[in-house]
Amino acid sequence: MIKVGVIRGGISSEYEVSLKTGSNVLSHLRGEKLNSIYKPIDILIDKDGVWHINGKPVSIADVFHSVDVIFNALHGDFGEDGKVQQMLDQWKIPYTGSGAFASALGYNKVLSKEQFSLLGIKTPKYLMIPKYEEGVDKSLDVYSRNISKQIHDKLSPPWILKPLSSGSSVGMKMCKTFGDIEGVFLEGINMNTDILVEELIEGKEGTVGVVNNFRGKKVYILPPVEIRIPKSKSFFDYEAKYTGISEEICPGNFSRSEKDELERLAGLIHTGLNLNHYSRSDFIIDPKKGIYALEVNTLPGLTDESLVPKMLNSVGSDVPTFIDHIIKLALKR
Repeated sequence: MIKVGVIRGGISSEYEVSLKTGSNVLSHLRGEKLNSIYKPIDILIDKDGVWHINGKPVSIADVFHSVDVIFNALHGDFGEDGKVQQMLDQWKIPYTGSGAFASALGYNKVLSKEQFSLLGIKTPKYLMIPKYEEGVDKSLDVYSRNISKQIHDKLSPPWILKPLSSGSSVGMKMCKTFGDIEGVFLEGINMNTDILVEELIEGKEGTVGVVNNFRGKKVYILPPVEIRIPKSKSFFDYEAKYTGISEEICPGNFSRSEKDELERLAGLIHTGLNLNHYSRSDFIIDPKKGIYALEVNTLPGLTDESLVPKMLNSVGSDVPTFIDHIIKLALKR
């Protein structure tokens, strides 16, 4: 039997979601369809960065000597930013998902937006605001006023503010006025990280999954999903995504031309950024200006509320089939 280590948890703010993704993967590996092929090993990284196998603290060497392949269920920092991938490469352990460089590129919102532009894909105008450095920058109130003026002068309102490197929708804020921007900087939005500020593009919201070498296609595009979020929430609001507040329509109510273009762009992002195994790209469709790429997720969630399982169901597949497929791809890495 193939020993599959499922890494979950981690040191990021997405710890709980990672636990759920990993738990689902473990459950399916133990299920009727896969339990004769794979031996699942629960590998937990706690919030302090301590590694465990089946609840027992172990060394990293113990982990990697216990597995044939890793199913990466880590979300956020360390799991999606290329760091765990680098470690796995050094140990020569095959793993699911994109490689180290592609993961780091997709996780950094400015670098990925630069790639979108190079690929000829529209993306909202943006500014990158560096992390606030106490003792280097001016007092927080003066700094916040100056930064807010800079944003106000360069981008038209409303604005979306989000951490430069994080999972989609984590820590996102919407600001409609100068006072709103100043307020979030006074609250310390960039005390710990650089911040991406984007112009708000309004329209229909959608996301598209991509899987490699699936059903006889090198790049298989899953049906675009339309996301409807309550007006009180922001696009791809983190709470809305993971607590069932959002309404997800799969396949989405897109015109034929919109659907075709969403699929083309998702495939182009996946191949253009050299992503591997699977990904999910988020878009917004302005009725006059067309489709804009917001960001790419190189390690989409596999929880009960996640979008990729819903996409798979819509094409007559399921999560166990997907897990089996992804592990086989990893073993060929």
